[in-house]
Amino acid sequence: MATAAIANLEDEFTPTDKPAGPCVMVVFGAAGDLTKRKLVPALFNLAKDKLLPANFAVVGVSVDDLGPDAFREHVTQFLDKEDHTSEAWSWFNERLYYERGDFANDDTYLCLARQLGEIDARCGTQGNYLFYLATAPKFFAEIVQRLGRHNLAQEENGSWRRVIIEKPFGHDLESAKTLNAQIQSVLAEDQIYRIDHYLGKETVQNLLVFRFSNSIFEPLWNGHYIDHVQITNAETVGVERRGGYFDNVGTMRDMVPNHIMQLISLTAMEPPASFKPEAVRDEQAKVLHAMKAFQPDDVIHDTVRGQYGEGRVGELIAPAYRNEPGVSPESRTETFVAMKLAIDNWRWAGIPFYVRTGKRLAARHTEITIQFKKTPLQIFQDTAGHKLRTNQLVIEIQPEEGMMLTFGAKIPGSTVRVGSVNMSCEYAKYFKTEPKTGYEVLLYDCMIGDPTLFQRADMVEAGWSVVDPVLDVWRAVSPRKFPNYAAGSWGPKESDDLLERDGRKWRKIS
Repeated sequence: MATAAIANLEDEFTPTDKPAGPCVMVVFGAAGDLTKRKLVPALFNLAKDKLLPANFAVVGVSVDDLGPDAFREHVTQFLDKEDHTSEAWSWFNERLYYERGDFANDDTYLCLARQLGEIDARCGTQGNYLFYLATAPKFFAEIVQRLGRHNLAQEENGSWRRVIIEKPFGHDLESAKTLNAQIQSVLAEDQIYRIDHYLGKETVQNLLVFRFSNSIFEPLWNGHYIDHVQITNAETVGVERRGGYFDNVGTMRDMVPNHIMQLISLTAMEPPASFKPEAVRDEQAKVLHAMKAFQPDDVIHDTVRGQYGEGRVGELIAPAYRNEPGVSPESRTETFVAMKLAIDNWRWAGIPFYVRTGKRLAARHTEITIQFKKTPLQIFQDTAGHKLRTNQLVIEIQPEEGMMLTFGAKIPGSTVRVGSVNMSCEYAKYFKTEPKTGYEVLLYDCMIGDPTLFQRADMVEAGWSVVDPVLDVWRAVSPRKFPNYAAGSWGPKESDDLLERDGRKWRKIS
């Protein structure tokens, strides 16, 4: 019986995905860190899993003076050396091409169109092009409009053309609306894939499966049983080499309208009518539109901003943010944000969503915590050593992916004592999976034309609608004391106060 069970389990976990159809992926900004650290490793993982089509190619576009050979060496440096002798490596390496050019020069697109035509003839890619904008945001509209001008965005004769756009999508609501309008003047909405790599994490996608395929949880997923929700996104790194860029952006713009809002919408959405892309995204959009707008007094009371000072992160003595290269010595830019959010709908009325995200924190960790309410009557409160405990579900997104459910159980012994028990599942151990970049699923979905995990225009604008009033107040009122938390800590004290005023506390992350 045990042997049969193992066999059935192996059958259940056997991949069933088919390779994507013929296409060329064009990466603008191909000499940058994103391409070599994330995109190329993700594509190579897809190649090893046989999910790329036989008729496939990658064209890198950058202003850097690289030939095809130098480009291949540049973007494959983060692949494991043992892979270099594999069949997948040979297959993948010979499909890498390069086009040098300025994004703002029409000649670049003329040369690109000529090369794509040659690749179609040589590789049988059938005129299907996926353009990835791994560039600075200032180039997004420029590139799309020039693609349109040179007939590279037009779908004809059965071919498809899609564009993936990295974050940040705008720097406020008005600029997001403008960017949407500029891009939609060239592309139809179903050609636009606004990417958020967090949505490529297995655990994030599993939120939908966990909620809507398990009858033991969905009936409890509402304000009758849930006390509050916490979302933590913590990074140990500082601004690294992006000080000049980050000092004009800050953590609020960098993380909240995209990553945080996507996690909230998946956690709080209503059951979709089906798993079709628009059905799922419709329900996500409803959550974002139902989020209560901040009034100026709410901003003062329900938001926290922080900036890190010098401190120890592991074995590293980290400098203060204001001492980072490219950062103003008097910078008012926040590197930490905590907020108390409310969703004004039937399911979540009165249930707070607490979020925190920041740099130079104590651990690299992202999780969603569902804190359930205590039972109506604490019948064990008079037992020896009793502590008030409630059920808790933790969905871990990084660095490990998994879930943990905490509940009460009797501690063995002659007296009745209640202790906490953890039931956990780590994806890597249970499903025997190799670590991924988070981009594999998203790139594959774009190749097959599935936009479920990508943001729609209205979702982007709804996220900015929540953030804009906060930024307005922060712009008008100087921070009281920056820096206000040490690198290597869990942020400013005001972040703890935000929950403690409501009789709650952040889940302790070890």
